[in-house]
Amino acid sequence: MIIKKSKQRDAIYNFLKLRVDHPTAEIVYQNVKQEFPKLSLGTVYRNLMLLTELGQIQRLQVGDGVDHFDPNVKQHSHFVCEKCGCVSDLPYNEEVEKIDSKMDSIFSGRIKGHSLVFYGECEDCLKTE
Repeated sequence: MIIKKSKQRDAIYNFLKLRVDHPTAEIVYQNVKQEFPKLSLGTVYRNLMLLTELGQIQRLQVGDGVDHFDPNVKQHSHFVCEKCGCVSDLPYNEEVEKIDSKMDSIFSGRIKGHSLVFYGECEDCLKTE
């Protein structure tokens, strides 16, 4: 598949690369629209889906009914704060990374990866209690 270069798509990707908070399409739209005033939310979402298909970003569904986007495509786990809704990467954990091979050994199919999301309260929300 040949993908035509797009300044808008590049701006969307570059915006995501600067973020670690896993923004939604709406947040991406609000920010990239400053550079491209005629940009539509639909265009942002279509480009986010294309970047996901191309393996350049990850689309996350963390239980809040909204897609979040992550420029880090390496296997890693996430944390979602149940109070403020922030989504963040968790540090690498060797035991978590062994899950695929452990599950593959007890499953009759083939495990190729996993998506692991932890829920609780973030450090900032704990400080405000």
